[in-house]
Amino acid sequence: MFVYADNAATTSVSKTALDAMLPFLTESYGNPSSLYAFGQKAAEALQEARETVAHFINADPREIYFTSGGSEADNQAIVSAARLGARKGKKHLISTKFEHHAVLHTLAKLEKEGFEVTLLDVHEDGVVRLEDLEAAIRPDTALVTIMFANNEIGTVQPIAEIGALCREKGIPFHCDAVQAAGHMPIDVKAMNIDMLAMSGHKFHAPKGVGVLYARRGMVLTSIIEGGAQERGKRAGTENVAGIAALAAALKESCEHMEENTAKIIPMRDKLFAELSKIPHSKINGSLEHHVPGTVNMCFEGIEGESLLLMLDDQGICASSGSACTSGSLDPSHVLLAIGLPHEVAHGSLRLSIGEYNTMEEIDHICETVPKVVEYLRGMSPVWDELQKGERPHLI
Repeated sequence: MFVYADNAATTSVSKTALDAMLPFLTESYGNPSSLYAFGQKAAEALQEARETVAHFINADPREIYFTSGGSEADNQAIVSAARLGARKGKKHLISTKFEHHAVLHTLAKLEKEGFEVTLLDVHEDGVVRLEDLEAAIRPDTALVTIMFANNEIGTVQPIAEIGALCREKGIPFHCDAVQAAGHMPIDVKAMNIDMLAMSGHKFHAPKGVGVLYARRGMVLTSIIEGGAQERGKRAGTENVAGIAALAAALKESCEHMEENTAKIIPMRDKLFAELSKIPHSKINGSLEHHVPGTVNMCFEGIEGESLLLMLDDQGICASSGSACTSGSLDPSHVLLAIGLPHEVAHGSLRLSIGEYNTMEEIDHICETVPKVVEYLRGMSPVWDELQKGERPHLI
C-alpha cells in the first residue's frame, strides 16, 4: 500500500485547482499588464483571485499581493517592517525560537545590519506565552513575527491574543500562516494581523505561488525589482495560472474546512493513540492547541533518517521535520526549542495527513511503524546500552 503522509511538506494539486489553472496556460495566456483585451482577460482573473483570497481571510482585495510562495512573503513582510522601523529609530524585532527558517534566516540577516532580535521560548508544549511576549516588548520594537501553526509539531499559537497585544502597543504583527491557511479559520481583522504569509501548495494549489497580506497603511519594501506589477511592490509577470489555482484551492479548502477537519482528526488521534503504545516514545507539542493533521513523535534509540528510509520501503511517505531542512543532519531546531535533548530529537517522525487520506492508510501506518522501530532498535548500539542500563532512558 502507498500512503502519502507528508502533507505539511506539500499537497497534490486538486482537480478544482487544476481546472482553474488550465485555461490560463492554454487559452487565456495573455500578459495581464498588456492593454489589449486578450491581456486584460488575464488581468480580470488576477482581480477575481485577489477578491477570493481577501474574502476568505476577511481582508480588502487591495491588501493582497501575490508572491512565489510563503518564504518570499515572509521575507518581504519582515524586511518591510524592519526598514520602516529603522526610519523611526526602532531596530528591535521579536520572534520565536521555532519559526520557519524563512523567518529565522531573514532575522539573522537583519541582525548583521544592526538590528537586535529577541527569540521567545516556546516551552515544552510548543506554545508561546503572552506574558513572555509582553515582557520582551521595548519602546524600539519594530515588529513581532510569530507563526500561526508550527510546520513540524503542529502547535497553534494564541494569534488573536498576540495580535491584540501588538495593536495595543502600536507594533506591527506579522504571521507566517503557511501551515494554517486552508486548514484553520483566519480573520486578519479580528486577529489584528498586519501582515500574513501563505503558500498555495500547502492546500492543494501548485508550487510556486503564494500570498502576502499587508494591511492598508503598511509600507512594503520591494525585494524584487524590475516592474510595476502588484501595485509596484513585487516585480515580475504574474503567474496567472498559479494564482487562479491558488484562489480556487483556497476557496474549496475553506468551504469544506469543517467536514475535512471532522474527517482528519479521528485519523490523527488514532495515530497518536497507537504509536504512543511504542515503549519510550514521546508526542511532541500540545494536543490542545494543534492543527488537525500533524503528528510529531520521537522514538528513543533510533535515527529518524533510518526510520524514514524503511517506511519509504513500506510505501509510507513521511518526514522527520521541515522539508526545507531535510538535507541537514542536525536535529530539528523546533524539537530543540521545546527542550528535547539532541539524542531524542534525532529520532523524530512527522506524519501529516489530509482529507485525501483514509483510515485504511492510517491502519497501515499503525501496523508498520512499531515493527520498523523494533527492527531499528534491534540493531542499535544505543538502544542496547539503554536496555542494559548503561545509559539512562530520556523518554
